[in-house]
Amino acid sequence: MGKYFLKRLVWMIPIVLGVAILVFTLMTFCPGDPAAIILGSSATEQDMEILREQMGLNDPYLVRLGRFLSDTFLHFDLGESWVTGADIGAEMMERLPRTMTLSLVTLALSVLIGMPLGIIAAVKQNRWQDNLCMTFALVGISIPNFWLALLLILLFSVQLNILPPMGIGSWQHYILPAMAGCMGGVAQLARQTRSSMLDVIRSDYITTARSKGVPEFKVITRHALKNGLIPIITVIGTHFGRMLGGAMVIETIFSIPGMGTYIVGGVGARNYPVVQAGTIFLAIVFSFCMLVVDMVYAAVDPRIKAQYERGKRKVKRNA
Repeated sequence: MGKYFLKRLVWMIPIVLGVAILVFTLMTFCPGDPAAIILGSSATEQDMEILREQMGLNDPYLVRLGRFLSDTFLHFDLGESWVTGADIGAEMMERLPRTMTLSLVTLALSVLIGMPLGIIAAVKQNRWQDNLCMTFALVGISIPNFWLALLLILLFSVQLNILPPMGIGSWQHYILPAMAGCMGGVAQLARQTRSSMLDVIRSDYITTARSKGVPEFKVITRHALKNGLIPIITVIGTHFGRMLGGAMVIETIFSIPGMGTYIVGGVGARNYPVVQAGTIFLAIVFSFCMLVVDMVYAAVDPRIKAQYERGKRKVKRNA
């Protein structure tokens, strides 16, 4: 497992490099003049040319790319914001806890709601409970999260006035954003849990456990659910990674100063260093999420861990 972990870490290097080159290229050739946006409409052409020279925008593409990759991956310098002049790393560390908190709360709601719905739908297959759970999942995956966010603000903030509509401060500020962001995850987890549970429930060992008089609750939780967790864990890991990257919409609607609004603001202001640093950071976090998912596989399913152990013994015998 240790060898596999190191191998996956090495594979992350070309992935992150590819993301860095791609986002740098897109920001370089996208329309818009950063100097004109920063200085405003009252600036002269001479002032804009001086600023372009200071920011290195007049250098050839390959020279700028090499400087960007060197500063980022060799010197671990994310640069300074072209708009505020502040250190990007410090600004990201200030905003990251808010995005992580929102993503973790959203993930917890998705798991606590989605998995029970999927289990109920599988146990009560083709009954009204199954139809009700899958209808809820279909509605949840069909509703855009930005539209749901606006409806939640209208109901709980404007009409009922029981929850804050935007900003940060107390734990109550995360309720509406988490509710708006979790619906897609709830629907996906419910559908995947139902599918995995149905495959396992039909197995012979489930029938054997029931014939031995094992209580139905233990049959479902200890036998069926545990053996069907692999695809469910995959959905949970990818959903968390997508929430980190897709928090831009939710954070913008609810005015949460997190990583999402930071990157969106950088795109609007043509603040290339901010967009590049934020995208690379999210790519690294998503890659680590997938790595953790692979590690959890071995902890949940002994068969996967046994494969690594057999491979290790085979290498020793050949040696």
